[in-house]
Amino acid sequence: MIAPDPRHVPVLRDEVIAGLAIAAGETHVDATFGAGGYTRAMLAAGARVIAFDRDPDAVAEAAPLVAEAGDRLTLVPERFSRLDGALAERGVDGVDGIAFDIGVSSMQLDRAERGFSFQADGPLDMRMGQEGPTAADFLNTADEGEIADVIFQLGEEPKARRIARAIVAARPLSRTAELAAVVRKAIGMRPGDKKDPATKTFQAIRIHLNAELDELEDGLAAAERVLKPGGRIAVVTFHSSEDRIVKRFLRTRSGATPAGSRHRPATEAARVPSFEDVAKPVRPGEAELARNPRSRSATLRVARRSAAPAWPVVSKGLSS
Repeated sequence: MIAPDPRHVPVLRDEVIAGLAIAAGETHVDATFGAGGYTRAMLAAGARVIAFDRDPDAVAEAAPLVAEAGDRLTLVPERFSRLDGALAERGVDGVDGIAFDIGVSSMQLDRAERGFSFQADGPLDMRMGQEGPTAADFLNTADEGEIADVIFQLGEEPKARRIARAIVAARPLSRTAELAAVVRKAIGMRPGDKKDPATKTFQAIRIHLNAELDELEDGLAAAERVLKPGGRIAVVTFHSSEDRIVKRFLRTRSGATPAGSRHRPATEAARVPSFEDVAKPVRPGEAELARNPRSRSATLRVARRSAAPAWPVVSKGLSS
């Protein structure tokens, strides 16, 4: 029997598993393996699990669980935006459920050397897949306007231009503590502030560097293509931009977009809904907030796949 890992309880784990309504013998996807919290719960419920993670550290550290689970667990070192292609390559043409836990994992946040957090000094990295340009590369080469746009749009930071100006003036930057200090000085930090002034900037840079919103849009569309009729999708988000994408995707695909909307093309209105039974959003209760303060901004959305064909992907823009 696969036991839960007491060191890591993922946000809204029980609610996610309940939303997936797992039956023994089904095949489910954990699109964001991380430390394996959802995967363990899926296995305990009797599912065969195919888990995805683009982080080499997460894949390497999953070895004991993979060995324990045997042929009931397949770990795929891929971005979840490729889940339909990766499943096809493994001879899987449909699954019964898919869970997404969007954003950075606790494992990544807690390791200073990964550069995701300002809580401890580390290199300005922030790469989930540990490849490509780092956060330092972006901040030291992008122009002030681009940096400001990223911080404003992805961090919803009203003082983005002031921060971008300060970042350019302080270049080159190489450490998380340096960036945090620049942001705090640029916009001010008062004793007793509930949120560190650097929070939104770090979040924005991370989302930009890892193309997280594009990944989410592509991942949702891929999930639509591989879910069997009656299969369920459960998505946990931590940021308003992420939640808007999920909300609009499920609203549109379930036919709930109001008729006559100027944002809704006529061809979209004529399509048969590919999702149904879209549940009300779920947020953490007091017990979860006490156990894990990071869950405060979490939102879970669950829906069931209909028997209709997947909609064609025409263009980006689900977050608008």
